[in-house]
Amino acid sequence: MLATYKLDREFLSLLEEPQLRLFESEFKIKKDEFLGIKFDKRGYTVNDKIEQIIDSKIQTIGFFSGAGGLDVGSQLAGSKVISSLDFDRDSVATMKRNKYFSHSTHFHKDIKEMSALDYSKIIKENNPEKLILVGGPPCQPFSKAGYWVTHKNRLGSEDPRNMIGNYLRMIDELSPDGFILENVESLLHPKNKQAVQDLEEAIEKLGYKYIIYRANALDFGVPQKRKRVFFIASKNGIIGEPTKTHGSEKELLLNKDLKPYERVIDWIGKFDDDKYFEPEESTAGKTYDEELKQIPPGKNYFALTERDGHPNPKFEANKRFWSF
Repeated sequence: MLATYKLDREFLSLLEEPQLRLFESEFKIKKDEFLGIKFDKRGYTVNDKIEQIIDSKIQTIGFFSGAGGLDVGSQLAGSKVISSLDFDRDSVATMKRNKYFSHSTHFHKDIKEMSALDYSKIIKENNPEKLILVGGPPCQPFSKAGYWVTHKNRLGSEDPRNMIGNYLRMIDELSPDGFILENVESLLHPKNKQAVQDLEEAIEKLGYKYIIYRANALDFGVPQKRKRVFFIASKNGIIGEPTKTHGSEKELLLNKDLKPYERVIDWIGKFDDDKYFEPEESTAGKTYDEELKQIPPGKNYFALTERDGHPNPKFEANKRFWSF
């Protein structure tokens, strides 16, 4: 369903000339009170897809599940999630309230406290023909978000928040047919070379063949640039790797099977309504309040840097870990 996002023209008066040109290069500005941006109200549900996996004998156990990202992906790929785990209470409550996982057992525990014995009954009752583990161990030790910490202070594989070792322990104890280990792309940064080598050696010692796959969520229909690295492992070897489904305008000209990148506004534009307003989320009077007002729609803090021509740069490009 098409709709129009109305932007008050007063906003444009807050932009410096270079930032205004950035905005005008992508949007046609009309000489009326409001600037209208057409968008499509899109939505998606998985609750109507339970029947597709409820009898599947390919089954998954999820770790570090959070709100269920990898778990949802597993079931959309045809693998029934029989259990999830997270140490955050709200995350577990979210999984329990999600009808898509009404058949699953959800643990509110720290993976360090878990062993194969905790899953013996679940596995026996579900009797999977193929068992897969999925998990994205906490990534703070390897994340770009920690670049403000000096390399001397970055612990990496020795960081107590690093749960990769505990995930490998569960893989060893449960001996699944395959598993996925997801982490931030920064894991492959040269400074983490030893940690990656140790991980590769551990996977091989456990008897798995694997590939390391870098992926950008944008290439798979998610309206967000989010780069991740996946260790995809199987006892029987890996046949191939995921094929991207979306691409840029240039890529679409070369590959007719690709779909255009999704736009953020098509998925969340409908929430720009008073009924969704949450006072605690307002940036008024808070850190970077004024800076946020000066960023053109569709841009981020780069618009306030010398790189993008700002006359009074507020930031330096590529020096911030966030991208408001």
